[in-house]
Amino acid sequence: MTTATSKITSKYQATIPEPVRKALHLKAGDAIAFDIEDHQIRIRKARPIDVAFAKALVGTLNEWESPADEEAYRDL
Repeated sequence: MTTATSKITSKYQATIPEPVRKALHLKAGDAIAFDIEDHQIRIRKARPIDVAFAKALVGTLNEWESPADEEAYRDL
């Protein structure tokens, strides 16, 4: 097993380490998916169906977009 690490920035962004990019054949602009189950998370290259599903949800995900919400949930 190989382990690769990355730091999270103040904007909650992280660089995907080279071994991960190579293993998933990722290039700039590719979408990635996070599969969450119990206390484990898997990262994988997103499939077209993943992207279509996410785009379909965009209009429904604005319920908590206010600056007050950003402040309240910043540390989650």
